[in-house]
Amino acid sequence: MERAWILLGMMGSGKSAVGRGLAELSGRPFVDTDILLQNRFGRPVSQIFQVYGEQTFRDHESSILRTLEPGEYVLATGGGIVMRESNWDELHRLGTTIFLKAASETIIERLEQSKKRRPLLETENWQERARAILESRLHLYEQADIVVSVDGLELDTAPTKVLNAIRSVTP
Repeated sequence: MERAWILLGMMGSGKSAVGRGLAELSGRPFVDTDILLQNRFGRPVSQIFQVYGEQTFRDHESSILRTLEPGEYVLATGGGIVMRESNWDELHRLGTTIFLKAASETIIERLEQSKKRRPLLETENWQERARAILESRLHLYEQADIVVSVDGLELDTAPTKVLNAIRSVTP
């Protein structure tokens, strides 16, 4: 049976954008856990955090993972999905995990350009907060089956690099 390609990484690493490009390149459907959560709650992620809190968000994120079936699709996940050990069991059940590795400078630069609100960075010194979050999660992200550096890559080349990395380790 074909397995999902699951993108992991820090907010701003490009999971959604690279995921859409990877899906287009491979002919696979694209699924995003944040979009599934927004559909479940009927509001954007920033409002889910604001109204219900991070714990409820994480509980529903785990619940969404459990409802997914293995299959031939590309899955973009939220940056914090790796923090729960039980989520790793679900990720491995679903498919191959791919860490989109980006340096903190790359992430900060991308977040500065993004219009998307990041609930965990709603603070005065958000750049330091982003660095601290990345540092605390890096050892978890690195548990992925495949690690692909996306530093210095443009949106049109990153999906190809990820696809090549997947093909180099899977039959």
